[in-house]
Amino acid sequence: MANEFLVINKSNDRFWKYEGISYLYANVSIIHETYFSLAMLLLGIDIGTSSIKVSVVDAHTQTSIASARYPDDHENHILSVIPGWAEQSPDMWWEQVSLAIKKLTANATFDTKDIAAIGIAYQMHGLVVVDKAGHALRNSIIWCDSRAVEIGDAAFAKIGPQHTLAHLLNSPGNFTASKWAWVKANEPDTYAKAHKIMLPGDYIALKLTGEATTSISALSEGVFWDFQSNAISTDILQYFGFDESIFPVITPLFGEHGTLRKDVAAQLGLSPGIPVSYKAGDQPNNALSLNVLQPGEVAATAGTSGVIYAVSDQLVYDHASRVNTFAHVNYTPEVPRTGVLLCINGTGILNRWVKEHFGHGLDYQQMNALGKAVNPGSNGLKILPFGNGAERILHNKILGARFIDLDFNAHGRSQVFRASQEGIAYAFRYGLDIIRENGMNPAIIRAGRANMFLSELFTEIFVDITRVPVELYENDGSVGAALGAGIGSGIFASAEEAFSKLKAIKTVEPQVSLHYEEFYQEWKQLLDDQLTKELKSPNHH
Repeated sequence: MANEFLVINKSNDRFWKYEGISYLYANVSIIHETYFSLAMLLLGIDIGTSSIKVSVVDAHTQTSIASARYPDDHENHILSVIPGWAEQSPDMWWEQVSLAIKKLTANATFDTKDIAAIGIAYQMHGLVVVDKAGHALRNSIIWCDSRAVEIGDAAFAKIGPQHTLAHLLNSPGNFTASKWAWVKANEPDTYAKAHKIMLPGDYIALKLTGEATTSISALSEGVFWDFQSNAISTDILQYFGFDESIFPVITPLFGEHGTLRKDVAAQLGLSPGIPVSYKAGDQPNNALSLNVLQPGEVAATAGTSGVIYAVSDQLVYDHASRVNTFAHVNYTPEVPRTGVLLCINGTGILNRWVKEHFGHGLDYQQMNALGKAVNPGSNGLKILPFGNGAERILHNKILGARFIDLDFNAHGRSQVFRASQEGIAYAFRYGLDIIRENGMNPAIIRAGRANMFLSELFTEIFVDITRVPVELYENDGSVGAALGAGIGSGIFASAEEAFSKLKAIKTVEPQVSLHYEEFYQEWKQLLDDQLTKELKSPNHH
């Protein structure tokens, strides 16, 4: 970088470096003059399902100094022309990234020339297909799309369940590999024109830099990576008939993924040549943003989907692939760090649906207040929140959301508000028990105070049902991406240094007086009954 400088610890006689000139700590006056005259800023981009968020982080304080979201007056919709399908336009993401950055810099109190690196977090498992010019050839088939489930199941059976799990740690299911196979089978023109396939974050980096790259972590989340051979899976390539040249060049997750193009920099009001030095899926990135990096540490999110993400030092896999294991941000073959991911598709999207159809002008805080006035158990109303595609924890079945025991005389919108949040928390508990079956028993869960964890009601229900305390932090995905860029560009010597100032703002403990175990077991029995019917149905898709 033109303005490269390294923050160093005084106690170790380390130094500052600026434009190639090293200032030893012995010359304190120069150090202070240099430090206070120079800013060290990092730009983080978070490509969510509902919106794009960007943040500028001061690397010295490790905190956000500015952020913007686009759109901020509504949430992006998922295109579903056929039930079970889910798509979004990659060009919409790029347009909204551009608009969010312009919004961020329009009235900035910082100098954009001080932005030293860019990091990207993105919704996982999406398929983006581009031609040789880097143009998207079709909408992205995103994470909650279910069209390729049968394709993935057939691959799992043919390659062999035990072999597949031992090498890929997952069934191909409805992950990116199966989605690309669906395109091959159903859209031969698109398949023939394709130059590269990539994940959503790879596409945004391509638009910023003109370079196509990916990482081991990204390939593992697409179920393309063989953990035993430490290479792209020949089993997947051979079974589906894919050519390995379709993948971008593999680059370290923390490392240079290209530099900001001059024309794009002029469009965005940024300096050309800024490196994109970090890219990660939203859940590994969320774990990074919460400093969840070592075995036994656990993170959670509750946005459009809900996730519990537990770090392991083993190549862990669930026998039924109900929870999934991917390479974590700090994974290396020599020091494996994997993320065991529980995903529930129907989480915040249920809460949003309830707001749209029962809220009648209420905001989320008002909904939470009405829900809090209802007793635990919601007067007997139970909701299954599985209305957003095939659920991995339910063997990739599309169960659909269900209201159970609805009583027109006993239940109104207040009960619906609480029952929806209880149903989401019950689903978390259901998945957490699967994680426990696989040998991980979290003593505490870290979460950003964002999305549904902004709700005191939901947070209290979550800890009372799971019986695990939650530590809340202010960091979010865009801040994590920015700090990841600082690690990738060498501004921070390590992840530990990048998050050295991270402190929990609150810890929520379970309340022993509540009777959620009884309510949960009733809900679970209803779910198990429904799932048994689905698993026995030969015609279910």
